Amino acid sequence: MPGLDLSTLNPPQREAVSTQHGPLLVLAGAGTGKTRVITFRIAELIRRGVSPERILSVTFTNKAAKEMLERATQLLGNKGARKKPVISTFHSLCVKILRDEIEVLGYPSRFAIYDRGDQESAARTALRDVRVADNAMRPADLLNVISKWKMAGIPPDRAADFVENDQEFLAAVAYRKYQKNLRSSGAVDFDDLLLLTDQLFKHHPEVLQRQQQKFDYVQVDEYQDTNGVQFRLVEALVAPHKNICVVGDDDQSIYGWRGAEVEHILGFDRHFPGAKVVRLENNYRCTDKILDLANRLVKHNKGRHDKTLIAHKSSEHPVRFAEFESEVEEAEKLVDEIKWLIEEKNFPSSSIAILFRTNEQPRVFETELRRRDIPYVLVGSQSFFDKKEVRDLMAYLKAIAFPQDDISLMRIINTPSRGIGATTVEKVSTRAVQQGCPFFVAVDEAFKAGEISQKAADAIKQFEQLLDSFRKRSLSSPRQLADLVHELIQKIDYDAEIARQYKDEAQQVARKEVLEGFVSSVSDYVQQAETPSLYEFIETTALGGREEESNKEDQLAGQGVKLMTLHSAKGLEFPWVYLVGLEEGYLPHRRSVEDASRKAIEEERRLAYVGITRAKDYLTISRAGTRKKWGKTRLSLPSRFLHEMKGEAAPPDVAAAIAQAEDAAAVGE
Repeated sequence: MPGLDLSTLNPPQREAVSTQHGPLLVLAGAGTGKTRVITFRIAELIRRGVSPERILSVTFTNKAAKEMLERATQLLGNKGARKKPVISTFHSLCVKILRDEIEVLGYPSRFAIYDRGDQESAARTALRDVRVADNAMRPADLLNVISKWKMAGIPPDRAADFVENDQEFLAAVAYRKYQKNLRSSGAVDFDDLLLLTDQLFKHHPEVLQRQQQKFDYVQVDEYQDTNGVQFRLVEALVAPHKNICVVGDDDQSIYGWRGAEVEHILGFDRHFPGAKVVRLENNYRCTDKILDLANRLVKHNKGRHDKTLIAHKSSEHPVRFAEFESEVEEAEKLVDEIKWLIEEKNFPSSSIAILFRTNEQPRVFETELRRRDIPYVLVGSQSFFDKKEVRDLMAYLKAIAFPQDDISLMRIINTPSRGIGATTVEKVSTRAVQQGCPFFVAVDEAFKAGEISQKAADAIKQFEQLLDSFRKRSLSSPRQLADLVHELIQKIDYDAEIARQYKDEAQQVARKEVLEGFVSSVSDYVQQAETPSLYEFIETTALGGREEESNKEDQLAGQGVKLMTLHSAKGLEFPWVYLVGLEEGYLPHRRSVEDASRKAIEEERRLAYVGITRAKDYLTISRAGTRKKWGKTRLSLPSRFLHEMKGEAAPPDVAAAIAQAEDAAAVGE
């Protein structure tokens, strides 16, 4: 097989690739070549006679899945040209399963996938329906609680059993209504993709059996990031054969706040008895000085697999620790240095990253970078698909593709204005809820009851006819989707909506460029798709927008110093890294310090470890002695992690704060 030379792997990598059967845990430390191991293992399975489509490899982002497929295909050469392994994100895999099987749960096979904006509208409706006042619970708060329950596998009818306070009691009531409204609209939210698949596997054994029979080998990347539902899905799929290989690093488990459970990777051998464990400890990214620091820090965590990263790069440059009087001085001095690196040392600005813990920290750095005219990119800022114009157009396409989707319809029924007022919409919506029918069906009844005028009824009917005509054309001419969207923009006169929203001519031009970019995105999709359809475009956009920040790759490719949170930086690497704000309350974060549990602090320590191991050659770690909060200057304590990574004892004031937190944790545990 062209390109498949196992001698290019180091001994632990080769052992992982050559272990084909039974449960296998590959502990892949930062920069140890885990993607290389996963792709070589796929190729080796195929070389030994396994049919490619019998191999499933699951990861967390579209970018990772795409990279994995490209590298595996390259290794396979001609032998893998016709049949390919199934390499997918968790959510994409569940969409495929649900498209085939969801009807047994009472949903249509062509269901809509709600994005965050749709969810907030549905949550607002649910709270109103169960008469929860606006000041008692916001839609975003409800969605956070619902997401927590869904990721724990808790359906609406069981949520009341898990209520911990009065607000969650309200959430449990609203959760039932929220889910009922989604089902009646033929829609699911992002968490449902996992939860409903889990329910299918749990309550419909024939469905599970069909899915189990598709794959003989299953691999899971970034296993430390799996939540409870994802773990159960994987466990169910491999139950007949136990041919499961998971790759991950417990030291990089930093997503506990969104449901990830590090216990899955720590307890792998308990869940899969007889599991083989292979440790990848040879790091090819960082210098010895950087790794010494990282190893020393992470060893303070008690809940971890024992491993030590081994450096393959030596350097004369030690890690630099910098202390400043204030956060303003921290930004000024570090940006001065960055300017010197770029202008005097010809260091490319795009190879420098400033990493921070919270979203408020980059403000002072942005100010200084602008003042010195240094190009920069704030990675993780608003996605293209989050812009108002794009969200409006997506709502149009959803209303066209899914006639039952009243949430999307409500967003655009009078955008741009077509004489359908809020009072008219509310009266028709109320009747639709009372009669349990779609919005458009309720129009005639509302008119007959004298609730809306003839003019309003006619305007709604004309809008329904517009959507229906575009629906028919989207089905008959899927290859012309981009032209169709362009015509839709003209037909509804969206330019008039832009002129109404923005009085400044430059802003109007910028917003019209957003429309142009959206049409181009539809065109790109059509060119790449084998059998394009409006449904698939909406689905692809929904998955891409939620599985990863859809514009993050473009931001990273652009010129300029990269500013990003530690969570956004995971999986990336830069020649020169500034890890800023190493203070108690920032890293570790105030919430974790107040939580006072070992588990919370250990995740913060892993976050610091992730930050350190993003640096390839040069690393500066800084802190400020004072920071402004609510306009007042406050003293900052140096982070406990600074002393741990240096191998020093913490000074008395920090030690006292840590001891107090540990005492509280002991009481809590």
